[in-house]
Amino acid sequence: MSNIHPTAIVEEGAQLGDNVTLEPYAIVKKNVILGDNVTIKSHAYIDGYTTIGEGTTIYPSASIGTKTQAKKFHGEVTYVKIGKHCEIREFVTINSSCDEGSTVEIGDHCLIMAYCHIAHHCKVGNHVIMANGAMLAGHVEIQDYANIGGMTPIHQFVRVGAYSMVGGLSRITNDIPPYTLGAGIPYRVAGLNLIGLKRHNFNLELRKNLTKAFKLTYRSGVQLQEALKRVENEVDKSPVVNHWLDFCKSSKRGLIGLQPAGPGNKIPDIKDLLEE
Repeated sequence: MSNIHPTAIVEEGAQLGDNVTLEPYAIVKKNVILGDNVTIKSHAYIDGYTTIGEGTTIYPSASIGTKTQAKKFHGEVTYVKIGKHCEIREFVTINSSCDEGSTVEIGDHCLIMAYCHIAHHCKVGNHVIMANGAMLAGHVEIQDYANIGGMTPIHQFVRVGAYSMVGGLSRITNDIPPYTLGAGIPYRVAGLNLIGLKRHNFNLELRKNLTKAFKLTYRSGVQLQEALKRVENEVDKSPVVNHWLDFCKSSKRGLIGLQPAGPGNKIPDIKDLLEE
């Protein structure tokens, strides 16, 4: 059975799972799908082709699935997909995407704190925490177990790697490698997120290998391509080290904190920084 308050509005066509709770004045539009045990609290607004996974709670005055703020949107059918057991806190805005068939994705077990914003084409992994007022521009990717500090804006097309910790009030214009810790304007990569890695049971050998990979990439003083070759040759291979290499090699915006830019690590033009 579901618990739907008489003042809640559910448009015809919306699909509700078992044991859904809709508090007073919650609004669920016609193309929305709510999984089992979802709670939509008072005055939250769920629009568009939005799917919300089992056990997720949407807090008061959040706005999910509304039209993207990108000016290039021309009425395409786009989607929002939110995973299981997430908490989407007060006044969060998660816009729908733009470009036909594209999706904004939020993984499982995420905590998106009050006043955060997630824009078109964004992909947020599992167990991600975004503190109050963190903001993602379009096409941003946040990998699993990353933590984003409060009031931190992240530029279009930037990636934040898995298990990284981004301090509050930072300004993120380039990719942040996985497993790292940093903060500031300009952003300074301080080292590995060792406390986070220990909490997630990264053993001593893995932490040592990651430390070596980090020092070769960020502290050796050689160009990025040469540094990554040294990581390949000098650091014991594992899925974790391979992820470090793959992330660094595939960076399109360049790795944050590596200045001046080497091959594959470009500095954004000022016109790019002002794009959104």
